Amino acid sequence: MLAKRIIPCLDVKDGRVVKGVNYVNFRDAGDPVEQAAWYNEQGADELTFLDISASLERRDTVLDVVRRTAEQVFIPLTVGGGIRTIDDIRDTLKAGADKVSIMTAAVRNPEIITEGAERFGSQCIVVAIDAKRVVGDEEDLGPAPDEEIQWRVHTHGGTRPTEVDALEYAQRVEELGAGELLVTSIDADGTKAGYDLELLRRISERAGVPVIASGGAGNVDHMYDAIDYGLCDAVLAASIFHFREYTIRQVKEELAARGVPVRL
Repeated sequence: MLAKRIIPCLDVKDGRVVKGVNYVNFRDAGDPVEQAAWYNEQGADELTFLDISASLERRDTVLDVVRRTAEQVFIPLTVGGGIRTIDDIRDTLKAGADKVSIMTAAVRNPEIITEGAERFGSQCIVVAIDAKRVVGDEEDLGPAPDEEIQWRVHTHGGTRPTEVDALEYAQRVEELGAGELLVTSIDADGTKAGYDLELLRRISERAGVPVIASGGAGNVDHMYDAIDYGLCDAVLAASIFHFREYTIRQVKEELAARGVPVRL
């Protein structure tokens, strides 16, 4: 079995790492370059850098910050936010990213997934799916296999709803060439109350590519549940790492003690 990956996420706004709740009420969490260096030293398996306001502000990713961040890390770096064209993908990879995360552009122009995979390899193309529940109890995001739930994809940093069904969309973008799916629950994001396990499981059961759990991590139990019940290949977290509630090493050791294969 492949090792499960632990991935800190740098949500970057105005050149600073921030963390909000349900995509609002942001707190400052430091300098992205300094945070990246610290996570590299801590033994993170990968690092995700998301320019969370780029699409909303209709601008490109801040490539100068990406370059400085890439210089500090020797682990795979995924960069997202404001990537709209093949040229944007190329420029981001040239700036030091190993993968690009595409959200808004993938919904508006799905051909970018296929063209990006053909030009740069599917392993470079991560499609980010920001999903929100539209039916059911949004307060209980745990296992509920008999509950009728639907999720809708949101764009522009999770601020604009669409009528796109998240489960169907996940299958479609994989068929188009996505090499990985980054699945974030808008309902759970920043709450530290746990991932939306049902969303993760339903996508993972259908997916033939790795699925990364995002949104809601508050402790190691949540991460274990995302891997065990949610069937995810990786878990992404922000708050618990940025504010030093856990180190990467602590998370890995606790997961390993429960039988989860991790790189120590």
